[in-house]
Amino acid sequence: MTAQQTTYREAIRQALLDAMAEDDDVILIGEEVGVYGGAYGVTKGLIDIYGADRVIDSPISEAGIVGAAVGAAMTGLKPVVELMYVDFIGLVMDQLANQAAKSRYMFGGQIEVPMVLRTQGGTGRSAAAQHSQSLEAWMMHTPGLRLCMPATVNDGYHLLRDALRQRDPVCFIEHKGLYTMKGNLDTARADADWGQPAIRRTGGDITIVTYSRMVHEALKAADAMAEQGVEATVIDLRCLNPLDMAPILASVRDTGRAMVVTEAALTGSVASEIAARIGESCFDWLEEPVLRIGGEDIPIPVSPKLEAGSIPDAGLIAETGLWMMRRDTLAWA
Repeated sequence: MTAQQTTYREAIRQALLDAMAEDDDVILIGEEVGVYGGAYGVTKGLIDIYGADRVIDSPISEAGIVGAAVGAAMTGLKPVVELMYVDFIGLVMDQLANQAAKSRYMFGGQIEVPMVLRTQGGTGRSAAAQHSQSLEAWMMHTPGLRLCMPATVNDGYHLLRDALRQRDPVCFIEHKGLYTMKGNLDTARADADWGQPAIRRTGGDITIVTYSRMVHEALKAADAMAEQGVEATVIDLRCLNPLDMAPILASVRDTGRAMVVTEAALTGSVASEIAARIGESCFDWLEEPVLRIGGEDIPIPVSPKLEAGSIPDAGLIAETGLWMMRRDTLAWA
């Protein structure tokens, strides 16, 4: 396939199509992944192509689904589990964190667990407190789990294909607000290598580190800041485990200022971890403390206006970046 315009949803579906065509060991399992086509339509039509033996509609038991996938992966298959919402991750943490993440290490590498858990996170659909969370920090905290969160159409395809090549289990979190976003898909070329951040924009004044949907808010903010004479580098983490900090640290040492942006609640967040690493490694280069911008520490409201107000947007990011640049000129700073 040559480069073409498609949606985030279709890019992920194409990755599943291609992986299943190349490898008969790749199977799909989850609630309504077959006949219905998945909660957000990603697996639509796949059961018609590959049959019910490889696209398996499961009972409503998240722990049972992931437990079955762990066993299948241990015995030679490559299951792709769909967990309807990341909010349900608590129902599978024993199977995921105690079994899938640790088995290769506990058995000295003799047994691998090459499975992918696809799920959807984030706000934007007024789905309220139990269907709108950003819980990636739970998975990032668990040794043995790989974690990626694609922000672009091209990464939706390539990160999923790469995830299916890993020896360890991979949590693959798709932002529900990105499914209809259009972009270029080039199946021959990834945005960056597995585990490598992608530099989406370069500038010499401030470094903005982010991932998933907040990449797009950060890019809008960077354009607004440029109108005020402030040039920002925007770094898309892409993978949170593995994570190569080298490009991030190099940029911060160049700009002297860093902001880490997440949609997740700020306390104990991915942003907190990244900010700490930057502070430890770049202290002597920093002109300002590393700032974190994240979601409010509240359950997500169902009201569209309150929901939007609970997470960062381009305006807040731009305003904060401009403040960081000008703080030393303010009398009250």
